[in-house]
Amino acid sequence: MTAAPTRTYRLLGPDGAPYRSAVPGTLGGHRRGRLYGRLDCPSAARVLARGGYVRERVFFADEATAVAAGYRPCAVCLPEAYGRWKAGRGTGGAKGRDGNRPAEDGEGSF
Repeated sequence: MTAAPTRTYRLLGPDGAPYRSAVPGTLGGHRRGRLYGRLDCPSAARVLARGGYVRERVFFADEATAVAAGYRPCAVCLPEAYGRWKAGRGTGGAKGRDGNRPAEDGEGSF
């Protein structure tokens, strides 16, 4: 009898590097937009249903990991966290680790 293969999930760590996990991520994100949100986010579901950004999709174990990796919260499914993020970033024109500005409200979803 052969044991069923162990399922692993590809998550991003706090340094933004991918790693394999036996436990699925609790949050999804968009690599280019540098944002994260709930797996059941209606905005992300609409984009994914149209075939959008599947190749840019990333997953995180938790919110602390997503933030440490340089991602911001989704304004649609995490409005309170997004409000805190927006209030805390000031007007300095925050940029992600890739040098691009994170997407603003309505400029894409994760």
